[in-house]
Amino acid sequence: MDAQQQTDNATSLREQASAPLPKGEDRDTLLNYYYEMVLIRHFEEKAGEMYNRARIGGYCHLNLGEEATVVGFSAGLEPDDYVYTNYREHGYAICRGISPNAVMAELFGKETGCSHGRGGSMHLFDLERRFMGGYAIVGGQLPLATGAAFAITYRDSHEVVACQMGEGTTNGGSFHESLNLAKIYRLPIIYFVVNNQYGMGLRVEKGSAVSEIYRKACAYDMHSERVDGNDVLAVRDAVRNAARLAREKHEPSLIEAVSYRFRGHSVVDPDRYRDKQEVEEGRTHDPIAAFVSRLLNAGLIDEKSLHEIDERAQREVDAAVRFADESADPSVDAFMGDLEDYVYAPESAQGKGD
Repeated sequence: MDAQQQTDNATSLREQASAPLPKGEDRDTLLNYYYEMVLIRHFEEKAGEMYNRARIGGYCHLNLGEEATVVGFSAGLEPDDYVYTNYREHGYAICRGISPNAVMAELFGKETGCSHGRGGSMHLFDLERRFMGGYAIVGGQLPLATGAAFAITYRDSHEVVACQMGEGTTNGGSFHESLNLAKIYRLPIIYFVVNNQYGMGLRVEKGSAVSEIYRKACAYDMHSERVDGNDVLAVRDAVRNAARLAREKHEPSLIEAVSYRFRGHSVVDPDRYRDKQEVEEGRTHDPIAAFVSRLLNAGLIDEKSLHEIDERAQREVDAAVRFADESADPSVDAFMGDLEDYVYAPESAQGKGD
């Protein structure tokens, strides 16, 4: 993709983000989207702070700048659909209904965390909410998500699988193998690519011969589209349409949501490979600020209400930190005596199709 194409794409995405809100949208729903985006922003900022204070260990990847992508993705799915993600998954877990308390406690490695302190930032999990985990290995979630979609087809059920990944994943073998099988077997799955324009420190067009990721699906005769990841409604509608295709016509899809991460690849990444001017330009397209403008222009909110929502989200995040701080660590006996817990299915589930 040459410089002119990049400029044209950027202009197109900006125009989408500044567009008036569609008619017929429910006010409470729109304000809830806004609250979720603000909650994720505050949660991730606090997670970065806690990591720097050594309250969180291991790796930690934040959704800062990608809030509209996260919320739109989740809003396009039904509660009983299955979600698989990569390691940048805090916001996705919260939007699927895992409480900020349980997510923060997991980051702190506490027993009250959603993975009982065994998984940390990259391995959040909640079977009840069908959040099937973040995966640290690039592309590791794709074969598993595709297999889950095969199981749904096998038992003639109605759920959909949504598999989130970064654009760098599309250069690996598991991506191509999974899409090929999904199309052959007509599996109810959505492959959702978050193109934040950098695979770790490598610009997308330097790492992929086809930098418009959605075009890769044509090799498998699969429906695909590119959407503005800074527009929560555009993302929601794209996911909703793909879910309808999967549920009603048993057709897989690929969606590419173009966004921009505000910080380096992980919390410890100094982000020296990006020009400061580029980062400043990327931050001017803040998805939260863009949505605020649309809400204000539509007369759906005022400055006082915006302030109240911001304060409510901050209180919820502060409460999550207190909860994590006050929660117990996993016991030594749990680690030394019950190493198979949460790793293998319990004996009671064997032979019952679970």
